[in-house]
Amino acid sequence: MALDFQGLVRLDFPRFNACSYRVRGCSRPCLLGCSAMDCLMGWRRADGLDAMDHGLGWTAMPTGTRGLKGDWTMKLGTLCVGFTLAAALSITGCSRRAIEAVNLANEADQQKKVDVEGAIAKYEQAVQLDPTNHRIMFKLATAYKKKEVWEKVASTLARATQVSPKFATYWYERGYALVQVAEKAKSRSAWEEAKDPLLKCIEADPNYAECYHELGTVMLFLDSEQDALDNFTKAVQHRPSIGYFYPPLADLYQRLDYWDQAEGVLKGGIDVVKDDDKAKVVMYQMLAPVYQQKNNMDAMIQTLEAANKLGGAEHPEILFNLGSSYAKLNPPKKTQALQMLKNFFARACKSGKSEKYKEQCEQTNALIAQLGGNI
Repeated sequence: MALDFQGLVRLDFPRFNACSYRVRGCSRPCLLGCSAMDCLMGWRRADGLDAMDHGLGWTAMPTGTRGLKGDWTMKLGTLCVGFTLAAALSITGCSRRAIEAVNLANEADQQKKVDVEGAIAKYEQAVQLDPTNHRIMFKLATAYKKKEVWEKVASTLARATQVSPKFATYWYERGYALVQVAEKAKSRSAWEEAKDPLLKCIEADPNYAECYHELGTVMLFLDSEQDALDNFTKAVQHRPSIGYFYPPLADLYQRLDYWDQAEGVLKGGIDVVKDDDKAKVVMYQMLAPVYQQKNNMDAMIQTLEAANKLGGAEHPEILFNLGSSYAKLNPPKKTQALQMLKNFFARACKSGKSEKYKEQCEQTNALIAQLGGNI
């Protein structure tokens, strides 16, 4: 009997998703305990004829054949059992691979402490076993970051963001890695590539301060000073306790000759950042030329004295700046100037750092001679 399949309507049956395998047309999950007819009878005509899709084409049969026994029903039963076993095996395989991936990643977590290369190999294998586990991808990226292989960090996190685009940290770390790549490449296209993931980071989490900071760096290298100022400012606003956010913002204000704004940024940072934050010493050092620009020598020297007290042991250049400032006062503070300049010469000009401070060492010799001292 030739049958017309115009007007078939699909019943809204639930689906069972086992990895990429789907059992179609079943009135309940077709795993264990689903009859052949339940599994295959998923379509019904308005005129009372049933139809079934068993993956090989459409076949129709009159209503009532569900109760018939014989070759047709046996074929349906065999077919449904095949589907059931395939789904079960698929689930088992997916679950086993996912578990193996997690176990490998856990081993790599421990191995990373002593053997980063070995840990990377295991993370890579884990990602191959379960390419949907974005957390393992992030661990792999972190291992590459430890070795500063920035291209690998970026490419790994590109996959992680595809799997889980709402994780702002993935976007940030990818953007940060691309910034490192751009700094070496020194090309505009590299900086352009770093911009997009940082914008996506802010889209995923508008309060992610680090993303604003890195985006400010990108925009600065793309010659968009206003966008750089805006993003550096937003970074400070979102997390004012982070010291390294302040110097780039203040430096940009200084280069644009906005000295009052630079002073405000630096003084604000000094007020809130803790003394053990290395950026605080940098802020004191940057504040000194602001006062010099305003011809406020007393404030400049007080700032340099605070910088020396906080971080002079690690920054010999502070000794030079402070000593030369004492020497240029009217009248000069000779004793303090000679003490600072001699200390600087001993620490910077007689050591392996002499090449780094070559210009300051030459000036130190001249200033000491002018003050009537000797080295």
